[in-house]
Amino acid sequence: MEPRLTRLRMRVSPGAGRSAVVGRYGEGWKVRVAAPPEKGRANAEVVALVAGSLGLGRPAVRVVAGAASRDKVIEVDGLSHEEAERLLAVAGEERS
Repeated sequence: MEPRLTRLRMRVSPGAGRSAVVGRYGEGWKVRVAAPPEKGRANAEVVALVAGSLGLGRPAVRVVAGAASRDKVIEVDGLSHEEAERLLAVAGEERS
């Protein structure tokens, strides 16, 4: 079986009341994280949120672009792009 790797665009809002996948944002996803944008805390929480939403361990998810920006590119190891999109959509619906 071939390794599966996908990249997802995220718009991140740090300092939220709670962390959650909010829904679509253009071609990517909008997420809120409770952590402040200080010392990588928000990035770490984005990784944890995305990994949990996708049913993966944290090492399978990493920020590959936008570490100091609200707009990030997240790389996910172990899922196809379609699988990742479907699971994030479910996570966004559970929030509603």
